[in-house]
Amino acid sequence: MEKVRAVVVLPFFFFWCSEDSWVRSFAQLVLRFLAFIFWGAAAALTFGGVSGIQMHKNYGYLFQESLSLLGWLAVATALILIPTGVLAVSTSTRSSRYQQGALMYLLLVLLCLEMSLALLAWLYSIQMASELKSIVGHLIYQYNGTYSQGPGRSAMDIVQRKMQCCGVQNYTDWLKATPASWHLPGGIARVPESCCKKYSNCEGDLGHLEQLFQEGCLKKLEHQLHFVMLYTFWCCAVLSVLELLAGVSNGILMRHKPFHDLRILESAFS
Repeated sequence: MEKVRAVVVLPFFFFWCSEDSWVRSFAQLVLRFLAFIFWGAAAALTFGGVSGIQMHKNYGYLFQESLSLLGWLAVATALILIPTGVLAVSTSTRSSRYQQGALMYLLLVLLCLEMSLALLAWLYSIQMASELKSIVGHLIYQYNGTYSQGPGRSAMDIVQRKMQCCGVQNYTDWLKATPASWHLPGGIARVPESCCKKYSNCEGDLGHLEQLFQEGCLKKLEHQLHFVMLYTFWCCAVLSVLELLAGVSNGILMRHKPFHDLRILESAFS
């Protein structure tokens, strides 16, 4: 009777083993594919982080320290993605539990970092969108004159030269928001020389508008900020989903072990 039961059960057992082996092979293939995506994502996330750091460095008077913190956090996350990809591409069913466990630990750390980074980027983008207009307007109001060396003047000149813009919405903001003692010498309306295009004789004279940047700085600053923040947000969101998939695949490999011999059958049917 025991022999008959063994003959009936054995075909189903080997079918289950072959199907289980296919699942393990597919999980290993998914991990190797995701490893290359992780390496590419590390480069993409580094770009977003460096862009945030550089933006804070160039326009420190406009943005809070949080922007630099977000940038460095993105770079740190990108660095962790590199060893994670190495472990993912080399992990298999025959890998040690230490290697599989290390991969799962790094995936968990990355998931926490990226969820935090995505949330911070989203909140920072919303916060700065409401504050940026008042900050730029305040810097324009505090502007001390064409030849002044005040920090407000320096900040606005840097923004206008780098962004190739003038004023908050346009050049007329300088006439509305700043004292007339410096931009109206001799009765001639003027704007800072940092509003000038590359003309050697441009002095900010509003009588020669073709020599001035027509677009305001607020729109350009908001566009650059939103690009960096949304770029970082979507990188982290997509990576979080892929890391969950990698965690499931690694879990399959950790759960199943290959059969090296058939001695288990003896205990199964004894």
